Amino acid sequence: MNRSRISRRALLRGAGAAVALPWMESMVAAGAPGGSATTGPRRMGFFYVPNGVHMKDWRPEAEGRDFQMPWILEPLAPLKQDLLVLTGLAQDNARAHGDGPGDHARSLSCFLTGVHPVKTDGANIQVGVSVDQVAARKLGDATRLPSLELGIERGGQSGNCDSGYSCAYSSNISWRSPTTPTAKEINPRLVFDRLFGNRGGTGTEAERRKRSLYDRSILDFVLEDAQSLRGRIGQTDRRKLDEYLTAVREIEQRIARADEADGGKSGLDVGAARPAGVPKEYAEHVRLMFDLIVLAFQTDTTRICTFMFGNEGSTRPYPFLEVPEGHHDLSHHGKDPKKLAKIRKINRFHMEEFARMLVRLKESREGERSVLDNSMIVYGSGISDGDRHNHDDLPVLLVGKGGGSLDTGRHVVYSPQPLNNLYLSMLDRMDVPCERLGDSTGRLEKLS
Repeated sequence: MNRSRISRRALLRGAGAAVALPWMESMVAAGAPGGSATTGPRRMGFFYVPNGVHMKDWRPEAEGRDFQMPWILEPLAPLKQDLLVLTGLAQDNARAHGDGPGDHARSLSCFLTGVHPVKTDGANIQVGVSVDQVAARKLGDATRLPSLELGIERGGQSGNCDSGYSCAYSSNISWRSPTTPTAKEINPRLVFDRLFGNRGGTGTEAERRKRSLYDRSILDFVLEDAQSLRGRIGQTDRRKLDEYLTAVREIEQRIARADEADGGKSGLDVGAARPAGVPKEYAEHVRLMFDLIVLAFQTDTTRICTFMFGNEGSTRPYPFLEVPEGHHDLSHHGKDPKKLAKIRKINRFHMEEFARMLVRLKESREGERSVLDNSMIVYGSGISDGDRHNHDDLPVLLVGKGGGSLDTGRHVVYSPQPLNNLYLSMLDRMDVPCERLGDSTGRLEKLS
């Protein structure tokens, strides 16, 4: 039976709602930079953990392919052949350079920019353009969202948060310009609305009122279009479509539960504020955001994202890990075995959730590769040892094969060099011209 070919930009539509589709065999070549119908587009993600890590349980002992996963990295063992552990990279401009205390603010604001921030708690903040926004300027027109900036903790955009440094430095990893951070979103419901056409604000007034009155699933509004699509695609694509729509609905239900726990109500009048949708449980909050990132990549809604597990200097406790103390206080462990054991638990938990998301990306196929195969995902921190506040020998992972351009499954050790050299190499693989970024000195070798 002949099946029609589907555009990569096809949407399921109905009553003002719009649902993007995952890659399917029926799709024609997208025609946009960075991919094709058989290989898919390349993507970049940057995931940040605050307060450094326990390096003894992070850094592999052996170099090359025969390294053993240290305890913190063990959750990534099934993905060992999909990653690079990079040792020896630094962000020199996160050091004081005469500005005194403020390592937390500098480490975050410098992490993707490689630029030393101006020490101020006033309006005259200045650092540099971050690598994600360099890519978004070039590639943003190829997707509905040029980039996606997510996190778990809000944080202020002004005031003194770290020894005379503005809260903007401690709260933002992405910078659109040297003076303008790209604020992150922490509310899963708002992210969902953004990914799926802002269902609360699109369509005619009658359509919006109908959706708000019954508070129905977004899938209810596109059901007719989905049924029509099923008749035009093959069995494999129908199964993939059903799995994808089931995942979308499951995320909706989890957000709704978060709404109820947060005092949200159904049956909202048009124009009323959307419920908060922020889970009270940290683990569920992280998982929801990660599942939304998977959907955003899977549907090619964006090719660039950033995520922060917490603001730099975060004092969040982790009682569900039997860690009632604040993260930042524990990071100043002074080699106390009890504090180190709790830091290890926090580090391991972050990695377990990260690994869970990566597995979903690896299971999501697009042509000859997986979404993870086509991605380059950096995981790391702008501080190495939280007790020392050092910014050399940073904990850095690069996960994904970059569309086949990376030789993964290795621990690569470098003589000290700027972390931004890695970012230049990633931009090259995204076909984004960039001669210099922050304190970069060239491209990072030994990646392919």
